[in-house]
Amino acid sequence: MDIFDYAMKMEMDGRLFYVEHANKADSPELKKILLELADDEQKHYNIFKALRDGHATEYKEAEKTTILTTVKNVFEALRADQRDYAFPPDAKLIWQQAQEVEKKSEAFYREKAKEVGKPDQARILNNIADEEHRHWVTMQNIIQFLDRPKSWLENAEWVNLEDY
Repeated sequence: MDIFDYAMKMEMDGRLFYVEHANKADSPELKKILLELADDEQKHYNIFKALRDGHATEYKEAEKTTILTTVKNVFEALRADQRDYAFPPDAKLIWQQAQEVEKKSEAFYREKAKEVGKPDQARILNNIADEEHRHWVTMQNIIQFLDRPKSWLENAEWVNLEDY
């Protein structure tokens, strides 16, 4: 299977995963995060489709994921509301599964970036790998939040949510 066909399948599987769980989410805050992740996967899919079809494409800075900013804003809003938080028992498992997929995607794109013969394609693969890493960081923060919501929000300094 072609690198880009495989990447498109990975991105569409990720998108469907996020949409499915967003549709089940009771929390509008977590739903917002899941839907933004789904949108990011769709953007990646579109880029890989263009590459597969031989069209000139680029990774536009304006289309860079804003997931870390979104998560920071969501968590700050949760802290400001001072609400009690109740999450379904499987919430942590779902985020851990998604985190593993993001980790594998990042590794795959970095490996393929070394194999493709065109520098522009390698750059795009590495840029998308960077986004997958941001998704992983997002999920790590959500998992930590699920483990200890009140203390996490009270003590959060947002150091893990900075863009890099």
